[in-house]
Amino acid sequence: MRRLSYNKIVKKMNNKVGNQTVRTALVAGGAGFIGSHLCERLISEGWRVVCVDNLQTGSLSNLHNLLDNPMFSFIEHDVVQEFDSGYDGINLIFNLACPASPVQYQKDPVSTTMTSVLGTRNLLELARSCECVLVHASTSEVYGDPEIHPQPESYNGNVSPIGVRSCYDEGKRCAESLCSDYLRSYGTDARIVRIFNTYGPRMAADDGRVVSNFIVQALRNDDITVYGDGSQTRSFMYIDDLVDAMLRVSSLEGPLTFPINIGNPEEITVAELSRRIICLTGSSSRIIHEPLPQDDPKRRCPDMGFSAGILKGWRPLYSLDEGLARTIEHFKSTICS
Repeated sequence: MRRLSYNKIVKKMNNKVGNQTVRTALVAGGAGFIGSHLCERLISEGWRVVCVDNLQTGSLSNLHNLLDNPMFSFIEHDVVQEFDSGYDGINLIFNLACPASPVQYQKDPVSTTMTSVLGTRNLLELARSCECVLVHASTSEVYGDPEIHPQPESYNGNVSPIGVRSCYDEGKRCAESLCSDYLRSYGTDARIVRIFNTYGPRMAADDGRVVSNFIVQALRNDDITVYGDGSQTRSFMYIDDLVDAMLRVSSLEGPLTFPINIGNPEEITVAELSRRIICLTGSSSRIIHEPLPQDDPKRRCPDMGFSAGILKGWRPLYSLDEGLARTIEHFKSTICS
């Protein structure tokens, strides 16, 4: 594995592969669940990838297929710290650098906010210096507990600025503001995608997200914990569909002046999701109920009309049952081996 230092990064990125000039993508948060899948996809499409991660919630185990690949380099770095000038030569940046599950982002809420705000500012400065596209991974959490359903990009949300989730919700909202201001003020091509619930292999077993929680509990035949009465809804997108959409966003002509939703518009209650996972795993788990956490949204589903028009031809390909089956096999190999 190559952990590059700043003074070596220019040489590495300016190298050619044979007679081909290779494009270089920097993936901040690339050792995480989404980031690691994105790194793999980029390399499969001929990109050289520089993965930057502080390993707070990411893991090198997510990158085990890439560590010996000559097209891949890893740098342990916290995006809250400014980037060295040695990062010249980047052609594309993806900003995925922030804990995304409530369990993780509430452990150190100040750090979560700073990652969204200072980290995004530093990556925007890098994109400005390199004159490249930056795709910023925002979230459906910017809509808070929505009063409009499904949620269109024009909806400004219903978010508590002082709630226990605000470090993530408001941090991401501020990051969107920074991206928009860099575009208006400096012409930096920052493109905002609002990601709805995504699941798949490499989710952490203890990250507190509903899909991973239910699968792990079901495989262990433990009680499955449903918060509230289970009538709250979510829409779930398989990881491969998200990565495909993000790459399409990165390759669009011209800047995007408005955020776009990326999600699966098929809505399901949390109670039905728990029953479906019990069925798919053949589990003997019982369903138990606990109080609903503070500020937990009651309904969450993307309005995909606007983004579907921009991402012509893109739609989620994986059904929920197909994606869950693949995710269950992943967890069987990790927690049951």
